[in-house]
Amino acid sequence: MATKKSNEIEVREKKAADASSGEPTWSGTFFTPAADIYSNDEAITLVLDMPGVSQQQLDVDLREGVLTVVGKVADLPEEYRPLQQEYELGGYLRRFNISDKIDRDGIAAKLCDGVLTLVLPKAEELRPRKIEVQLG
Repeated sequence: MATKKSNEIEVREKKAADASSGEPTWSGTFFTPAADIYSNDEAITLVLDMPGVSQQQLDVDLREGVLTVVGKVADLPEEYRPLQQEYELGGYLRRFNISDKIDRDGIAAKLCDGVLTLVLPKAEELRPRKIEVQLG
């Protein structure tokens, strides 16, 4: 499996969440959400598509250098009978390896309209520093 790697974060290419690959087993179907990753001098920003996930059904966890995002989607009410179903319901599961170059205490998460945005501030030693030049 190919990976994309920088000094701050390692990302595995998109694949289906699968219990046989060491993922935890929950009841129901889980998908790997698409993620965009942006970087600037201050932070790395992860943007994940998680339609149908509410704040109450979202869990973002950081342990032993692994950032895990799990979002559960509620089942359709029983009175709905699908005539045609092109979109399969299921939860979302994605993991990222985070290096020590991220300020772990400063990580922030925001969910808006089915899009989860995680801001991972870079450690102080990675941020550019302006050095003042004095005269004389």
